[in-house]
Amino acid sequence: MNDERIIIHCDMDAFFAAVETLHHDLNPEIPLILGSDPQGGRGRGIVSTCNYAARKYGIHSAMPISEAWRRCPGAPHGTGLYMISTRGLYRRASRKVMEILAKYADKFEQASIDEAYLDVTDYVKNDWDKALALARQLQSEIKEKLQLGSSFGIGPTRIVAKMGSEENKPAGIHITRPEQVMEFFTQRACRAVPGIGPASATRLAECGIETMDEAYSMGELALGRAISERSAKWMIRVVEGRTSNEVSPLRSRKSIGKEHTFSKDTTDVELILKRLEMLIERVFERMKKMQICARLVEVKIRYKGFETHTVHRSIPVAMDEISVFRRLANRLFAESYEQQRAVRLVGFRVGQLDMQASKQTILFNEEE
Repeated sequence: MNDERIIIHCDMDAFFAAVETLHHDLNPEIPLILGSDPQGGRGRGIVSTCNYAARKYGIHSAMPISEAWRRCPGAPHGTGLYMISTRGLYRRASRKVMEILAKYADKFEQASIDEAYLDVTDYVKNDWDKALALARQLQSEIKEKLQLGSSFGIGPTRIVAKMGSEENKPAGIHITRPEQVMEFFTQRACRAVPGIGPASATRLAECGIETMDEAYSMGELALGRAISERSAKWMIRVVEGRTSNEVSPLRSRKSIGKEHTFSKDTTDVELILKRLEMLIERVFERMKKMQICARLVEVKIRYKGFETHTVHRSIPVAMDEISVFRRLANRLFAESYEQQRAVRLVGFRVGQLDMQASKQTILFNEEE
């Protein structure tokens, strides 16, 4: 890229579960599942999140709580520990984490309650070794001051940095220098790249493309014939490290959103999720008409008594595929909903808008 940057992505390790474990002095080796009341396996709610011990059972956020119980029963017949999320704890812990991270960044962007991007190019004087040392320092400082685990990815683009933070979780640090980007994507499954979902990966595999280096070796023209020109151009740019390296604390304030107020306050999670899906569809209908895409998704929940909470997450590349934002919105809802509280209003918003000419997208419209 013309303006080479050093980007650090921080992703907290099983953040909500880690905060609860610390607050209640729990044994981290015991599977901890946060969400609605499982009611002995008969509950109809969803999992907010879980710790790494629970993930060994295949449990993940937005999974039906009854399925989580089937995989890892709670007492008295199993070892799983089920708790209702304590949102206030997470917000306080997040503020402390972000305060630590922001001190060392030229530009700082909080992507969600437990993720952030840091542009540290000037801070480390364009020295990648110093950037690695800084990531280690940040990880140690967060652990020492807050007793929380974190993982870091360092790279020349947002995508590479974000993927790096997932590379050695938990408590991992991974650095990819500009000259190592193509090697980083060698034998890297297409599915591992943000923006390429399971259905997209399947379609690529049908074309004989399973890894990013296989896609790159075909060349843009041949790859474009196999998928599409736009998707081929984007995949080539990813492998060459030519996607976005912008970190901005004040992105465009323009946004598109919809809200629904229930005629009667409700605790029916299925009903709330149906309304959320309706809002997502309406927002994306408008986005399609305006020919725009977005990098930020936000979910709003207003409880009985007008107490309002908003949670958001930004993604590395601008997209206009509803499936990506649907998954993110459902995950944000699962992580933020305070179980058993009556909901008055639910809202959905996308922000950090771009025109379609500058967007990146998942590769196929039928993405799941």
